[in-house]
Amino acid sequence: MGSMGMMMMLKVMGMVAFIFTTLLLAVSFFILVAVRKTEEQWLKVFGYVTAILLWISAAIVFSAVISAATAGCNLRAPMMQGMHGMKGSKQPIMHGQQPMTQGHNQGQPMTQEKAVQNPGQ
Repeated sequence: MGSMGMMMMLKVMGMVAFIFTTLLLAVSFFILVAVRKTEEQWLKVFGYVTAILLWISAAIVFSAVISAATAGCNLRAPMMQGMHGMKGSKQPIMHGQQPMTQGHNQGQPMTQEKAVQNPGQ
């Protein structure tokens, strides 16, 4: 499946999860309305417990969609890095060449003499 197909699938999955979460919260609202009108204590407790379980279920569905969307973005990131070249990668050290590190202030390569004078860098 291509990148566009993956993004479309994530959008559809997000909409389905949004609708399902909204339905769970609407059902819990009507349960709480019914709990306020009932007289029996055990029925009130049952209603509150049911509403809390529906809220937890809605939170799980919502967090699953967020994590799936984030995973979709992370799947696309390696492809984007390949398109922009080897930015930030280390160049291989040739035989007989000393490894060079970045200078502290100027961004210039640090010579071996500077490295000995400034061991903290």
